[in-house]
Amino acid sequence: MIELRVYSVLYSLLSRHRVIVLREVEGERYLPIFIGTAESESIALKLQGARVARPLTHDLLVNVIAEMGGVLEYVVVNELSDNTFFARLAVQRDGETIMIDSRSSDAIAIALRAAAPIYAEERVMDSAGILESPQLSLEAAPREDGLDVFRDFVDSLDLDDLEDNE
Repeated sequence: MIELRVYSVLYSLLSRHRVIVLREVEGERYLPIFIGTAESESIALKLQGARVARPLTHDLLVNVIAEMGGVLEYVVVNELSDNTFFARLAVQRDGETIMIDSRSSDAIAIALRAAAPIYAEERVMDSAGILESPQLSLEAAPREDGLDVFRDFVDSLDLDDLEDNE
């Protein structure tokens, strides 16, 4: 498994499409994953350190895991099938690790709240990971935020026929 960190959450101003970008901790690859609006907002709130009066859904799930005596050990993006990423939550309880199926966006939002590591299987990174390249470069007309490589990537996608497969 390859450890990842959240690099950015990208928003299109012209559509409802959102992309979370994860980056290898010990490497140069990025993993862009299309996510839903609600999940992107939940992730962004956590990354920004915003506080809410009542628990959001991802906060609730972390609370439920803890109240049932579990600890979120890690999450892993374990599969990519038909352009859909799959993930699993590794919950340790009573000396046993329970693997729970999850959407990748939910797994990431939960991991951020539980301060748990995020991983991807090597085969997922091999098939969907991207590197900075001449076509996707931070050097060409860089902006202050350093996200040009991902803007170029998102701009190159044909999203007209994209179904909501998450």
